Amino acid sequence: MVTREQAIARAESYFDAGDFKRDLARLVAFETESQTPDQRAELGRYLDEAARPLLEGLGFSCEVWDNPDPRGGPLLFGERIEDPAFETVLTYGHGDVIRAQTDQWRDGLHPFRLVEEDGRLYGRGTADNKGQHLINLQALAAVLAERGSLGFNVKVLLEMSEETGSPGLAALCRSKRDRLAADVLIASDGPRLQPDTPTLFMGARGGVNFDLIVEKRAGAHHSGNWGGLLADPATILAHALASIVDARGAILVPEWRPASLTDEIRAALKDLPVVLDGAPEIDPDWGEPGLTPAERVFGWNSFAVLAMTSGVPDAPVNAISGTARAHCQLRYVVGTDPDDILPALRRHLDARGFAGVEIRPADRAFFRATRLDPDHPWVRFVAGSVADTAGRRPHVLPNLGGSLPNDTFAEVLGLPTVWVPHSYRGCSQHAPNEHVVAATCRDALRLMTGLWWDVGARSATAAS
Repeated sequence: MVTREQAIARAESYFDAGDFKRDLARLVAFETESQTPDQRAELGRYLDEAARPLLEGLGFSCEVWDNPDPRGGPLLFGERIEDPAFETVLTYGHGDVIRAQTDQWRDGLHPFRLVEEDGRLYGRGTADNKGQHLINLQALAAVLAERGSLGFNVKVLLEMSEETGSPGLAALCRSKRDRLAADVLIASDGPRLQPDTPTLFMGARGGVNFDLIVEKRAGAHHSGNWGGLLADPATILAHALASIVDARGAILVPEWRPASLTDEIRAALKDLPVVLDGAPEIDPDWGEPGLTPAERVFGWNSFAVLAMTSGVPDAPVNAISGTARAHCQLRYVVGTDPDDILPALRRHLDARGFAGVEIRPADRAFFRATRLDPDHPWVRFVAGSVADTAGRRPHVLPNLGGSLPNDTFAEVLGLPTVWVPHSYRGCSQHAPNEHVVAATCRDALRLMTGLWWDVGARSATAAS
């Protein structure tokens, strides 16, 4: 009689024999930069030449779906239906990657060539997200090889436009709602809180990017001849920004201050680690007063000025610039009305004398905030399975601090959503030198094999 332990051992052997590294190297070699128009053909090639053969080898029937939004790339849908009476899991991943930034990688590394060094696997997409969905699919393979079947139904959706905001994903899921029907989404993206401890999260903060612009006149004018006579756009913009957050970064726009940090959410966040060796030291006096670091990053909203310019900072001259611009971002949690974020800012600025500050939404759409109750039955089930394999309790987050398209699965498809990330916060996922920790990948293969095994046992029991 085959056992859960045998399936996990098979997954371990897959990693230890070097097969995971080999397969990941092949995926990384596809230059799937969705932000680079010249690489658009590579998006479809990844699905046709890498993802589809892998899924069909596991007994999935597959289709490539055109994206209803011309800005987005194609999507691959695969399904393995073993018994209509079984529970169905939808899993998700994305094969597109952020810009390569090739000339910024350190010597010896290249974004589209996998390199192993000091227990790390370097390459664009290793963490975000090729390595993560490869782990989940190979864990399915380990269960199939031992049990001969999964014991549950699986649907897979791989998109190629996540790094550009998943254009078309929500529309496609609305039109394909019946094909994508499932009992739960179990997927992997984002980081663990610590590389050696499993993490679960059930949603994500949303994000809104926008420019604040002050345009007073065309061109710049000599500061000696005109200083004291011409309004300085940079000074006006600085004061407008200071009305949005105070000197320690606490939010001053009333509608941006959520009421969703309940006692239950505080309890779920209690004692969760946010400090990471080798990462930047956090500033204890930054952000909303009275909140713990975990509450500030997972339970509250944060405002940031991502870029700011007036004049020519690298070559300043004695002239008053005619314009100033700041590119800003609000990361927000459930409990913030996404449709009122920018209108609320408009009201706030107008009431403080900054009617001349333009608010210009960013072209790229961001994902909306989502959160599932940490006490949901599917969360308890996944956490229990992960704990059984790991021998310790996972960190359980109500939502990730970053953003991903969970709103499509939670709101459009109406699914409970549980994410089991396989990376860590120091992975440089949107920067040069992106990598995963090899030991974390091996551990993740074990956890996901155990989880898929347990889903099959659960589903068979429920169907009997």
